[in-house]
Amino acid sequence: MRGLSSLPIPVHRADLTASLVVFLVALPLCVGVAVASGVPAELGLITGIVGGLLVGLLPGSSLQVSGPAAGLTVLVFEAVQRYGIGALGVLVLGAGVVQIVLGVLRLGRWFRAVSVAVVQGMLAGIGLVLMAGQVYVLAGAEAPASMAGKLSGLPGLVTGTGVSGPALAVGAGTLAVLVLWPRWRRAARVLPAPLVAVGVTAGATALFRLPVERIRVGGLLDAVRPPGGDDWARLVDLGMLGTVLAFALIASAESLFSAAAVDRMHQGRRTDYDKELIAQGAGNTVCGALGALPMTAVIVRSSANVHAGARTKASRVLHGLWLLLFVAALPGALGVIPVAALAGVLVHAGFKLVPLRVLVPLWRGHRGEAVVLGVTAVTVVATSLFEGVLVGLLLAVAKTAWDVSHVHVETVEGAGVLVVRVIGNATFLRLPKLLDALDALPADRKVELELSGLRHTDHACAAELEGWAAQREARQAEGRARAGRGEEDGQREGALSSAP
Repeated sequence: MRGLSSLPIPVHRADLTASLVVFLVALPLCVGVAVASGVPAELGLITGIVGGLLVGLLPGSSLQVSGPAAGLTVLVFEAVQRYGIGALGVLVLGAGVVQIVLGVLRLGRWFRAVSVAVVQGMLAGIGLVLMAGQVYVLAGAEAPASMAGKLSGLPGLVTGTGVSGPALAVGAGTLAVLVLWPRWRRAARVLPAPLVAVGVTAGATALFRLPVERIRVGGLLDAVRPPGGDDWARLVDLGMLGTVLAFALIASAESLFSAAAVDRMHQGRRTDYDKELIAQGAGNTVCGALGALPMTAVIVRSSANVHAGARTKASRVLHGLWLLLFVAALPGALGVIPVAALAGVLVHAGFKLVPLRVLVPLWRGHRGEAVVLGVTAVTVVATSLFEGVLVGLLLAVAKTAWDVSHVHVETVEGAGVLVVRVIGNATFLRLPKLLDALDALPADRKVELELSGLRHTDHACAAELEGWAAQREARQAEGRARAGRGEEDGQREGALSSAP
């Protein structure tokens, strides 16, 4: 393409078309994620631009697209409420540095070892929290501060308490378009559903002059908030450091899981996970220096990019360029978007984060994994994102330890001895079962304990097996001694009875 020959990468016609599709998908999501995170809309746009122009150029994954993600809205909102918007840059920049270090240490591939159930549970919890918060914005009602208050206030929304009719109409109309538009597949390939939904409701709002709140958008340069000295000093707070790690780990996991999903959508070059982690870290470092939102690779934009026929990373770079040009040339255009419409987009996005389609098959085939998913999601909703993921990981580890600690006892008749073979992995989790099987052996038989079939024996099991063998040997020795004394007594009595 001649007009784009100055780009540092070759541009195919398919990439140009795909970049426009991704731009149309990303525009409402960048604004919506920022609003849901409790920060100005411009910060979401800045992150989207950085995700395209910077991360899009870096090596790692060639077709996945980065930007602000719904999966981090809950954590960002909590951080902004707790530490203030001025601390956001430090948190995001710190997370970016952590990601770069993890990539340099070649730890990117290890994120693939995280249980899928934990990740799905995390996303389900995020989706539920996102829906619980944004449904109030969709209805034009004031949202309670706590999650418990939001959940307990949902019946009031159903009955119309505090609901704004125009806002509810806009939000419900947005949801209707999001659900129905993809069914018209030919049109959906040209115009993505989020853009159509926001465009239709914005047009209806202007046409009927509906009294609803609209997005407030200023200049990008005015929104840039580099971290100051006071913000850096707050990193001594353990809570701040914990939030940095949470940003880094959750953003990394979401990005790399997205990369794995995108790789399954095309036949091109596979993702280098360590390089992708470094690229994500570089993007978050720049976003943090600008005081913007954190970024991840976003599966919605990435799948749109692949399905639109993208061939190289040029499509994601161009989408960032279109975002920049649009905001620079038409900043006022975003001011016509109703807040309730963006809330509808985010409620729909939150619903799609809940893996409803996999729950029933997962419960039928892998109930333990389904329990991990459910507990993780409920804990995220009930406490916080960080605590929910931590509980999910611990539960997944415990489940895996239980699954791999299979042990069973076999008995084989030997030459005058009962050979007892213990096979499998002997851990403290299976110790009660193991001891019950051993105690059920005939007490009057000589036993030879064979442990060569054990692949792993932890300290607790080794100590108990040694103790069991020693006690059985002692009981058998005592039985033999008692039997010997009985024979002597019998012989003595026999001798006495035969005496004249």
